[in-house]
Amino acid sequence: MSITAEPTTTAPAAGPLLRDHRVPADGIHEGPRLLRRLPEGTEDRPYERFTLVPQGPLIGAEIRGLDLSRPLAEAHRAELDRALLEWKVLFFRGQHLTSAAQRDFARAWGELETNALLAAGDAEDVVRFDRSQVPTFENVWHADTTFRENPALGAVLQLREVPPYGGDTLWADMAAAYDNLPEAVRERVEGLRAVHDYLPGFARFTSADHLAAFQATFPPVEHPVVRRHPRTGRRTLFVNTSFTTRVTGLPQEESDRLLRYLFQQAHVPEYQVRFHWRAGDVAFWDNRATQHYASGDYAGHRRVAERVAVVGDRPH
Repeated sequence: MSITAEPTTTAPAAGPLLRDHRVPADGIHEGPRLLRRLPEGTEDRPYERFTLVPQGPLIGAEIRGLDLSRPLAEAHRAELDRALLEWKVLFFRGQHLTSAAQRDFARAWGELETNALLAAGDAEDVVRFDRSQVPTFENVWHADTTFRENPALGAVLQLREVPPYGGDTLWADMAAAYDNLPEAVRERVEGLRAVHDYLPGFARFTSADHLAAFQATFPPVEHPVVRRHPRTGRRTLFVNTSFTTRVTGLPQEESDRLLRYLFQQAHVPEYQVRFHWRAGDVAFWDNRATQHYASGDYAGHRRVAERVAVVGDRPH
């Protein structure tokens, strides 16, 4: 007796049954990122008057072979200016500049900014940060003086005294932050403007009586959420945690949610460079293209810095 087998078909193997899951739509997610250091179409040329040592692929470079205590020849200033635009923040080790020399170096880029909200150094255009008592208050991502109609073009910071550990400063490239926004977000923020105010950034460490004296001097101002860099033409994300309070024309809840999302973009490590200070080191950064963060991890130790800022233009 023979048995004829019935024809059979093989069903595809069933995959494992996963529970429902989702990732919130607004946040920072893993994956490839566009890291474009130079504006599109810009030639990557060598530097001839000093040695430039990149500190990463995108932002931050150490400059060797220049003594900043001496006046800059125009050819050296022009090449440093190109390096600043291309690398966004420049580091100079062991300069030990006097306040006058630090001011003279910064003046090569324009008029200097005064800031009566902060402690003055040897002159009103030199700001001193002495953290012998308070650990720090710059440990939030921000750009300097965006509460002004003309925020600072850039700043020259020198560390006079450093703690035995900690106290690093980080910078983030806000053009990269813009480049990597989802297309839908770029479309949403195009043309939007936001209010900037000095109060949120200074209220954390300054008395109300002191702050009240400056309300007429520094009324809230509006800047574009995305500004075009006046020299490179690149779009940069121009809102920050310290000074941006709301997006003009949006309900407060919607504005807060959008700003929280945009503030997060500075936190991406691929957009950042971190600098470990030694006494006498100098950093010079483009405030139009970056945000920075001073790490507050040296409580109980002293950190003394002096900063000179250069007046900038009105963002567009």
